[in-house]
Amino acid sequence: MNIQVLPEHKLSSVAPLMQCNVEKKDVEKKDVELTLVKDQNGVQYTSSTIIPSQQSGPPAYPDGEDRETWGKKIDFLLSVIGFAVDLANVWRFPYLCYKNGGGAFLIPYLLFLFIAGMPLFYMELALGQYNREGAATVWKICPIFKGVGYTVIIIALYVGFYYNVIIAWSLYYLFSSFTRDLPWLHCGNPWNSVNCTDPKNFSFLGNESYSKYKITPAAEFYERGVLHLHESRGIHDLGPPRWELSLCLVAVVFILYFSLWKGVKSSGKVVYITATMPYVVLFVLLIRGITLPGAMNGIKAYLHIDLRMLNNPKVWIEAATQIFYSLGAGFGVLIAFASYNKFDNNCYRDALLTSTINCVTSFFSGFAIFSVLGYMAQKHGVNIEDVATEGPGLVFIIYPEAISTLPGSTFWAIVFFIMLLTLGIDSSMGGMEAVITGLSDDFKILKRHRKLFTFMTAFGTFLVALVCITNGGIYVLTLLDNYAAGTSILFGVLIEAIGVSWFYGVDRFSEDIERMMGFKPGLYWRLCWKFVSPAFLLFVVIASVVKSTDLSYDEYKFPPWANIVGWGVAMSSMMFVPGYAIYKFASMPGNFKQRLAYCITPEHEHHLVAEGKTIRQFTLKHWLTI
Repeated sequence: MNIQVLPEHKLSSVAPLMQCNVEKKDVEKKDVELTLVKDQNGVQYTSSTIIPSQQSGPPAYPDGEDRETWGKKIDFLLSVIGFAVDLANVWRFPYLCYKNGGGAFLIPYLLFLFIAGMPLFYMELALGQYNREGAATVWKICPIFKGVGYTVIIIALYVGFYYNVIIAWSLYYLFSSFTRDLPWLHCGNPWNSVNCTDPKNFSFLGNESYSKYKITPAAEFYERGVLHLHESRGIHDLGPPRWELSLCLVAVVFILYFSLWKGVKSSGKVVYITATMPYVVLFVLLIRGITLPGAMNGIKAYLHIDLRMLNNPKVWIEAATQIFYSLGAGFGVLIAFASYNKFDNNCYRDALLTSTINCVTSFFSGFAIFSVLGYMAQKHGVNIEDVATEGPGLVFIIYPEAISTLPGSTFWAIVFFIMLLTLGIDSSMGGMEAVITGLSDDFKILKRHRKLFTFMTAFGTFLVALVCITNGGIYVLTLLDNYAAGTSILFGVLIEAIGVSWFYGVDRFSEDIERMMGFKPGLYWRLCWKFVSPAFLLFVVIASVVKSTDLSYDEYKFPPWANIVGWGVAMSSMMFVPGYAIYKFASMPGNFKQRLAYCITPEHEHHLVAEGKTIRQFTLKHWLTI
């Protein structure tokens, strides 16, 4: 059949032109399929079908701006790894693994990694990359949930208040290590008490484990030399900020500011050092650790397998909690980092790679930690359980004391605290980037003055952190650590998972991923997003509430009003979820059904709601679509 090219004035007989008076933002590109029906007397008759096009490029960015992108793919990967791999990988996971059945603990840990950790990690990367927005404005996909974005932003800000203080401690220890004899090696220093006892003089410890013994030189350096805890009677008696720690905190804040002030172009270069240095140092410490006497006893204790521990529900709860906090989902950081990716980046591969590296790092760090703990146990003639501990007690008391007894102790101390410093810096950078990106995407004036806003954020965290470096600052830090990002962050991620999977819809979310990478997520991922991950988060939320007890620090019990303040801190971030939902619903036009449709329909479909052409019906069939 010959195809004729008709003159321009005859085009109307094939496809009449129609005038459309619609706003530019409401125009959606369509493909038009023309089908030849018949050719009669030289006149061609056609029928046309409008086919919705599959969007192959990124959604238009607000105000026509081009979104900044990472300089190189490796910048993004190192930033995500640097954020996820933090101090908890060193000071928490090895001890949890040891006390919860050793190798048996890996069974629930890996189970929760595959059914919840990785799916949530993948979901946040895909959500940020497709929508190219921070944690708040990404909820243009379902406006009623925008309060979740504010919740995670506030939580990330709260964490910065005390997390920077821990980095300042590391910096203080680093400066103190530049001496021939480490200051926590012997008694006789100005900060030591009259009860200070050299560890080599211990004949017995009674019923108290060595890790809880508070009159060793290392313990007194931490609590009396650094924290000045002995000068405070409790959280009601804080005292002034310590000037030495204030200077260290200023240095930390300046490092953060100059790492973030130019956006991902600057922070993407800093992580080349902060994200890779811990691996170099961990490897060096491991090589040194396994050469120490008693090291193999420590490693055997770390790897022992006690399957009977799996009968204890507490082991499963701690595995679930650890995998959640370890990967860092819910703080808005993954969404912020992914929003600077290229639209067609393979975030599926990134999620698998970075989450796997994080968990392998946690397991690997246990060898470096327990080889030294085995050495400590043999040196003092005690069991591994007497020296094994977690948290600041491990990295600021037990491990430094072990290092101080080694030949070349100054070198090993410097190396170790550089590792702690870099572990903390890139994680803190991620949290602050979540705040900056989340708010500047929502308030354009902040985006136009990013450098000033970054300085204000960094300076604001510095001012609040001053409370945590007073004589009783450790009590404030303990309160924030327990309440600022405890139940509140679990609640925030639970609502986030429900919003994406049940309201926006797994089917629609899968189509977004297909537009980016050319393939839809498999049934496994859709099932996890729809059912398994929300159920997992609900389980962890309930467990965290059930496990909650009155706050304490060693032998000090916090007064009742401190626990009330702590729950107030937690509620101050969670209140944004219902608060914004009520505000959004009340501010929408129309009747109840139309308001609901506005609140749960993606913003780019609001014009259809206004024209009465679509109101999403939440039938059981729709909700169960995967």
